[in-house]
Amino acid sequence: MFTGLIEEIGTVLDIRKQVDGIVFTIGADIVLDGTKIGDSIAVHGACLTVTELAHKSFSVFASRVTCDTTTLGNFQRNRRVHLERALRLDSRLGGHLVQGHVDGKGTVGTLKKDAHGLEIEILAYEEIRKFVVSRGSVAVDGVSLTVVSLTHKGFVLYLIPETLKNTTFHTLSPGEEVNIETDILAKYVERMISQQNRNDDRRLLQKMKEEGFM
Repeated sequence: MFTGLIEEIGTVLDIRKQVDGIVFTIGADIVLDGTKIGDSIAVHGACLTVTELAHKSFSVFASRVTCDTTTLGNFQRNRRVHLERALRLDSRLGGHLVQGHVDGKGTVGTLKKDAHGLEIEILAYEEIRKFVVSRGSVAVDGVSLTVVSLTHKGFVLYLIPETLKNTTFHTLSPGEEVNIETDILAKYVERMISQQNRNDDRRLLQKMKEEGFM
């Protein structure tokens, strides 16, 4: 589990493609402190397991499914990536509960910069949009952000200077893909409601049979 508060920006040093996925070696500093092989680190929003440790770097394996679902499959050497270690139970939750389970990819739409920050429109499929609400939380490339408003094709974010300084968002351009993870609470609510509706439908069908309508 993560908070969506980026600890540092790492650099992809090496990419080793395998039959079932890709091994990434990432240069880092802060996230190596206390990290052991087997620990989880969110790389641009995707929760990955550390397989190797070296001086100023670590390696992780991303399965073929992860590479297809996220932007990781398009990473090149020297790519700058957001890094966050897993949340400790004695830490403050400054962002929101982020699992590191990316729901899918979105696309950067319009960008509007002003004196105070940067407004970004993210275009996303309906399967993602249905879990996004105005003033709610969403993780984009692993960063916990507040949704400003919804559009018919996605949602709008506003990034303050502090966020731009500590992330790679200042390099985004229209058409670029990003990783999106929606709020886990919204998914649970949707699941419970849909299950309740199915139970109600079954009871209605049974009642109609008992009354001779079927």
